[in-house]
Amino acid sequence: MTRKQRRLAFIASGLVVLGAAVGLVLVALNDTITFFKTPSDLAEKPLAAGQRFRLGGLVADGSVKRGENLEVRFVVTDTLKTVPVVYKGILPDLFREGQGVVAEGRLEGDGLFRADSVLAKHDENYMPPEVAKSLKERGVKLGPGATHPGGEAKSIK
Repeated sequence: MTRKQRRLAFIASGLVVLGAAVGLVLVALNDTITFFKTPSDLAEKPLAAGQRFRLGGLVADGSVKRGENLEVRFVVTDTLKTVPVVYKGILPDLFREGQGVVAEGRLEGDGLFRADSVLAKHDENYMPPEVAKSLKERGVKLGPGATHPGGEAKSIK
């Protein structure tokens, strides 16, 4: 084998090892990556029960129900579809009806989203960029008093 062939074989084997390492990292991270979905996204392309993701939208008016042991039930809507959410813990101070929210957790088989963390907007003009973009793409008007011309939101169940 000539010097040039040995160098080429060394570079090729280095690229194969690097590719394998990148592949292993991507496979390992696949379980920890959480994706952002709206209620309408879930209605269009349902996810498998138990898959971890982020659910974003608005907290539906009149939907917040507080139970025992810090359990809170509420509905997340993008004004087209809704998803019921249950969360056990202390909610952020800025969490309220009609405001933007991102809940992270898993969807159960019955359509209930069990959240293990809830994030709320931090001032009057802020909504997570992914939520705002997704809502705008669906024709939802944002801002005080905005409603969707389609009428009532429908549950994804």
